[in-house]
Amino acid sequence: MNTHNQHKGYTMNTHYVTKHLFALLLSGVVALQADIVDEAIAAGKKGNYAKAQSILTQECDKGNASGCFNLGVMYGNGFGVKVDQARAITLYRKACSGGNAVACHNLGVIYARGSWVPQDYRTASEMYKKACDGGYVLSCSNLGLLYAGGNGVKKDEFVAADLYKKACNGGNALGCSNLGYMYANGSGVPKDDAKAVTLYRKACINGNVLGCSNLGMMYANGRGGLKQDIFVAVKLYQKACDGGNGLGCSNLGLMYANGLGGLKKDYAVAKTVFAKACKLGNRFGCDKVKLIEKAGY
Repeated sequence: MNTHNQHKGYTMNTHYVTKHLFALLLSGVVALQADIVDEAIAAGKKGNYAKAQSILTQECDKGNASGCFNLGVMYGNGFGVKVDQARAITLYRKACSGGNAVACHNLGVIYARGSWVPQDYRTASEMYKKACDGGYVLSCSNLGLLYAGGNGVKKDEFVAADLYKKACNGGNALGCSNLGYMYANGSGVPKDDAKAVTLYRKACINGNVLGCSNLGMMYANGRGGLKQDIFVAVKLYQKACDGGNGLGCSNLGLMYANGLGGLKKDYAVAKTVFAKACKLGNRFGCDKVKLIEKAGY
């Protein structure tokens, strides 16, 4: 079964973990500071942003890293204040220096994306390392991605695999999926399809839809000790696609285009699914849409 590549250059999960109002990290914060910052968080959730801003500003000025971090969230997302990206970065830096690992992670995201500042993978790697060392395992996975691609650091697949392992063991599903990819391809670790299957399954169960898509590929091709099962593969691709994974949509589109896994052969539906994959950034899906259109569908 020649399905689309199981993992297009990994996936950097760089969503701002603080996008939802005041995701507080209490690491390194004494009880009194935690209580007062919690008061600010409660005020913000009730829409009393003025009170939240006042408390967080006072706490940040006192050196409370969580206060700086959550105030940065307010400015970065425009919660009760005018969006001020430069101010948010300054606050995240102060929080990061004060030991707030999530603030370090957000800085890594900002520099890796080049969204608010010029793209700078070297600085991103430094921020991710601080966050990873501080116990924020998503940063370990993102740092692994930089090592796997040689972005901002010297390419080292062995280091990448170690970082993915740390992330996965810490409960990060993306780290499990990326580590599974390493085992499936023998990159930085000995090739072992059975381990890849175990890791993809763990990632999928824990909500990483890329892991679901990759597991589907293993079923489609009968790899890793699995009996080939196109019906299971289709279900996993559907789950991945529904969850916003472009690769899953592309593989599902192939199933519709070929009438596999209990699906009726339907180029119109395949085109719709490939179009969704394309919209999600999957080039394979974009190419398939053009081919189907060229064929007159």
